[in-house]
Amino acid sequence: VQQLGTPLSNQEYRQFFRSLWAAHRASTACLLRELYGCQNPLVRRLDEYENHGVIPEGPICSELPGTPFFPDFCTFSFYRCTRKRYFIKV
Repeated sequence: VQQLGTPLSNQEYRQFFRSLWAAHRASTACLLRELYGCQNPLVRRLDEYENHGVIPEGPICSELPGTPFFPDFCTFSFYRCTRKRYFIKV
């Protein structure tokens, strides 16, 4: 057990910054989506990567209570971006 007020261990720091960088990368992807739209080649590659190589066609179901369906993956992704709920899965 670590004493209160002491710095994180090297492993704890790696974990701490890994989660920060993941959110930073997600917000950067959202900015690209907002600026260039879903048809941009880089945004499409990110969407394909997130979905094991194929961007799903709509409608999209989500884990979000009260918002279970989206007409397509692009709309779903924009919703996640605007709510800063980057890691909600389909």
